[in-house]
Amino acid sequence: MLIDLFVPCFIDQLYPDTAWNTIKLLENAGCQVNYNPNQTCCGQPLFNSGDIKHSQKLAAKFVVDFPYDRPIVTPSASCAAYIRNHYSKMVGSKDAQRLQQNTFELSDFLVNQLSKSDFGAVFPHKVTYHDACSALREYGLKDEPRQLLKNVSDIELIEMPKRDECCGFGGTFMIKYAPVSTAMTEQKVENALSSGAEYIVSSEASCLMNIQSYINEQKSAIKTIHLADILASNL
Repeated sequence: MLIDLFVPCFIDQLYPDTAWNTIKLLENAGCQVNYNPNQTCCGQPLFNSGDIKHSQKLAAKFVVDFPYDRPIVTPSASCAAYIRNHYSKMVGSKDAQRLQQNTFELSDFLVNQLSKSDFGAVFPHKVTYHDACSALREYGLKDEPRQLLKNVSDIELIEMPKRDECCGFGGTFMIKYAPVSTAMTEQKVENALSSGAEYIVSSEASCLMNIQSYINEQKSAIKTIHLADILASNL
């Protein structure tokens, strides 16, 4: 199956290894991966900040960068949800419908489109999973990441208390309302620590960036890791 890979801004700039691991996973699952180097941001940060004019320009560019009627896979449910749910306001109905049908978050695509949930990964650690707000509420992602993690050898998945609460990132929320954001991140990390986990896992690099920055500042005994990085650990 030929698919197009969309690499979100945060992953492109801060977690490039996650993008490479996404390619490894898709190729291992039998996909031929096409990456268009002209791609840029999908426009979600601008849209969430109320800058409709420039988010429309990026949406129009996205249509040009991804013109084919085939799956578009991304290791970010928030970007996928944004394209699915909001491009209808910014691009023509034909393009919006095509992108809505073809855009998938990585774990959803692996489990539900390719029926692939075991990559022979080995990760001998205790982990807890963070449900990112957009992933859970806008995309509807919940069981797929956990299904993939349960097929990882030597891993122990422990659910944290209040696992579906926000980590405090929220895009520009963490900048505009820094004290509130920090308090939310503190609570998220404390809940993860109470589970006894060594790692916080998520499908959202932006959440992981926010959480890890707090962990670094507090010198907490826990780390963050993207789901794709665990799944590709033995590829």
